[in-house]
Amino acid sequence: MPELEVRPRRLRWFFLAVVIIFVLILAIGTVLRLRARHQLHDTTAAAAILTVAIVHPGGMAADKLVLPGRIQAWYTAPVYARTNGYLQHWYADIGQKVQEGQLLADIDTPDVDLQLKGARAALATRKAQRNLAGITTRRWDRLNSQNAVSQQETDERRGNFAASEATENEASAEVGRLETLSDFKHIVAPFTGVVTSRATDIGALIAAGSSTAQPLFTVSDVSRLRIYVSVPQAYSSRMHNEMTVDFMVPDYPGRIFQARLIHSSDAVDPQSGAMLVQFVYDNAESLLKPGAYAQVSFTFPETNASGAVRIPASSLLFQRAGPTIATMDAHHHVKIQPVTILVDFGTELEVTGLTSESAVINNPRDDLRDGDEVKPQESGHDH
Repeated sequence: MPELEVRPRRLRWFFLAVVIIFVLILAIGTVLRLRARHQLHDTTAAAAILTVAIVHPGGMAADKLVLPGRIQAWYTAPVYARTNGYLQHWYADIGQKVQEGQLLADIDTPDVDLQLKGARAALATRKAQRNLAGITTRRWDRLNSQNAVSQQETDERRGNFAASEATENEASAEVGRLETLSDFKHIVAPFTGVVTSRATDIGALIAAGSSTAQPLFTVSDVSRLRIYVSVPQAYSSRMHNEMTVDFMVPDYPGRIFQARLIHSSDAVDPQSGAMLVQFVYDNAESLLKPGAYAQVSFTFPETNASGAVRIPASSLLFQRAGPTIATMDAHHHVKIQPVTILVDFGTELEVTGLTSESAVINNPRDDLRDGDEVKPQESGHDH
């Protein structure tokens, strides 16, 4: 009997231990699941906070601008033929310096020469006819004064003389026209300069007045050069006559040249948003060539706008209220505030409404709103 009582007691303790172990396992699993859930919630909440790049506005400094420019000759004249014929000879080639009025080429014009010869013969005939009409008129005037002929016949002789005189003038004008046309067989330089192109050769057919004809020569005055630069509208008010700029050309790496502003278009091109300005360079050494490319450097003094700072153009937001900036306060919350743009430098903006301590959000999202929590990521340096 005692052994029968001990056996059930052991079974009860065994089941009790199993229950306790099961409860412990269940409790540990629940705790682990709750901890994982809290960690997931914290991770999700942290991921929901937007990370933003923070920059700080910079102060004002001397403004520098580099723009492309195109160098052109002071004068450039394409020289065309004014008469038909064949090129007989040319006397100047490309790169050769010529003086004003110097002969560049001769054109053989047999047609014009024959026309001129015929016109001169016709003029001689008209002169003879005029002289005969003059003699006849004077003779009939004497007869009319003696009442030997009628007044009608005398007036007819006077009319014939006037007509002969007009015919002679017409023939003389035709001779002058053909002589002028014949003079065009001699191609001369319009001014002192350099021959920059030659598009003809001996024996080439010359057709004057053709809309597709190429100039026989191009003469350029390179003693001075014009440099044309398109300046953005933001800088147009800073252009003034006699201002000087530095420029460089690929022909002379590292060498700096200076040019002086002489004219500006005083109008902004609506397509490019830029104003065309013209500089002049004294090319007395004949170093630079027309048609070349130049890098023109502008240096402007510091602007004295009160409270003006510079920020990246990528930090600007365009909203209904106008240009705005997203900043971050001390509690890492977004604050949207308006700014006034003074000058647009392309990649930078000169604005008012900020201080150098402002934490500006660079490349902000369009859906940022006041009060949004953000996580700052400093850019590593002030703007």
